Amino acid sequence: MKDPMKMLKQVQQMQDRMSKVQTELETETVEGSAGGGAVRVVATGTQKVVSVTIDPAAASEPEMLQDMVVAAVNEAMEKSKQLAASKMQAVASGLGLPPGLL
Repeated sequence: MKDPMKMLKQVQQMQDRMSKVQTELETETVEGSAGGGAVRVVATGTQKVVSVTIDPAAASEPEMLQDMVVAAVNEAMEKSKQLAASKMQAVASGLGLPPGLL
């Protein structure tokens, strides 16, 4: 049987690392774009959209603009999720946990 104090210490270390990663994700950003950059969306690693930039020329066709905004937001969200997953995987690998557990 493993030493309970050692296990408790490992759990506390994991909580500290996860807290640090969460803080980092709040400030790190990713960008999604659509329409050759006509629409750009910046989001944090916690899936919060922080800015949307639209080229004025793209506003001439509202339906296409709507589609581009949706595509750019979706791309930014996917990149944000990938960033968070890679950072959490780094925490898990440091603890010797199996891949995909966190």
